[in-house]
Amino acid sequence: MLFAVVVTAIGLALLLSFKPHNVAGLAQPPAAVQTHEPGRPDLGNSGRTSAPSSPSATPAGSRTVDGDAVDTRWGPVQVRMTVTGSKITDVKVLRSPDGNRRDLEISDTALPILRQEALSAQSAKIDAVSGATYTSDGYARSLQSAIDRSAL
Repeated sequence: MLFAVVVTAIGLALLLSFKPHNVAGLAQPPAAVQTHEPGRPDLGNSGRTSAPSSPSATPAGSRTVDGDAVDTRWGPVQVRMTVTGSKITDVKVLRSPDGNRRDLEISDTALPILRQEALSAQSAKIDAVSGATYTSDGYARSLQSAIDRSAL
């Protein structure tokens, strides 16, 4: 009997000392008031669904093409590619995993690297970023769908 009480007391103490991740600061405002935070990559309409678009014209002869939203283990990844002539001139992330603080840390680190890799390679054949394997794969697959859609 005494053993059961001691084990229960220890278990309760351990349970009460458990500290879950703080996710209170991760709540996002509604889409109508979504803002871009300085110092963070512009993730566009992260967390919202958008249909893939066909190529569209932008100023100075550039056009933008949205890639498919690619589901990964941690959430969807979708990019928007800007093409001038036959050259990829920019890649923006429309959606990326953002379910918790770690997802945001990975995105802050990996997405700028993936963008630079894509611009340097001028293709979706880019190296994965260590620690962001799923995000890297989703990025490359979404970029490839945008390239296919643009007929580069």
